[in-house]
Amino acid sequence: METARLELVTHGEAETRAVGRSLATVLRGGERIGLSGELGAGKTCLVRGLAEGLGVPPGQVRSPSFPILLPYTGGRLPLFHIDLFRLPAGDIDSLALREYIYGTGVCAIEWYENLDEPLSDFLAISIELAGPDERRLVATVEGLGYDAALQALQELASGTLSKSLNPFR
Repeated sequence: METARLELVTHGEAETRAVGRSLATVLRGGERIGLSGELGAGKTCLVRGLAEGLGVPPGQVRSPSFPILLPYTGGRLPLFHIDLFRLPAGDIDSLALREYIYGTGVCAIEWYENLDEPLSDFLAISIELAGPDERRLVATVEGLGYDAALQALQELASGTLSKSLNPFR
């Protein structure tokens, strides 16, 4: 199976959040979004955009480093924000998180590489620092069910997304 891949650059927090908002418009529940990147790259910022796009107040979103899992409800779909940074690979019991990872909500997993078993069918987004206020986002689809998400990102990158969702224009 060929892996679909898309790259875009954001300039500031507003554009990184816009990526999350754009993705949220096409999510229907059951999606897994694996986020990777160094500390401060913008993973939680992107999750704030997802929350906002799902109708959850973005101010509620914070990095779940200590509790590992923060559920956000009250929006169109529940959002489960998991952060595995503080746990070494192999110390994470994926079985305990399965109901959230493979549930009916949207699951955003920071440091997903630390899971003790590989994710199946998910959207991976790598965020890299590309300058003082720039981030390079590389989205890769692993498996099935993410064509609409990739299309939303393509529209954002090409500027065809509506102005209300796209601060790139």
